[in-house]
Amino acid sequence: MNNFVYITASEIIEYLYCPRFIYYMNVLDISQHEHERYLVNKGRDIHELKMVRNKDYLRKTIGCVDKEIDVYLSSDKLHLVGRMDEVLTFEDNTKASLDYKFAVYEEKLFKTLKNQQVAYSLLIEENYNCSVNKAFLVYVRSKNLLKEIEITQKDKENCITIINDIFDILNKCYFPNGTKNNLKCQDCTYKNLCFS
Repeated sequence: MNNFVYITASEIIEYLYCPRFIYYMNVLDISQHEHERYLVNKGRDIHELKMVRNKDYLRKTIGCVDKEIDVYLSSDKLHLVGRMDEVLTFEDNTKASLDYKFAVYEEKLFKTLKNQQVAYSLLIEENYNCSVNKAFLVYVRSKNLLKEIEITQKDKENCITIINDIFDILNKCYFPNGTKNNLKCQDCTYKNLCFS
């Protein structure tokens, strides 16, 4: 039996897209070969560029008074790690994550992206001993549109449940049910291995 110690906030996205990603990636150790995918590489390039260009830029219009760039945090309590593009500090001493997404804003917030930000919020709260009640996404392909996300206590509790579900797959090595959305299967890295 495997004994996984930590998961990443990005693995929460994978799990919410389809729980079988966790099984294939971590239990069977089958790579997605993300480095070969154009959008993944382009997104990484954008992140690196933003880290350099926006180094000293403070978003004062949203009340930001300070920020840290490219912040890696871990939680021994949640067995979670994550790397945030920015951790913002506000006038009331609360904090928030800000993440650049190489994506177009489609008039809705996807559950995967929200839960990644909730996971970041949990990491920030534990490491900085502060309150986090919002997060921000910058949609690069929508002219750097900035969107605020509300983070509630219920969101945090749901995210902890997701983390526990992921550890069940990892530590019990069981094959979970796949996504119910067959459209996701069409572009899936594991579609030749998986049966719906």
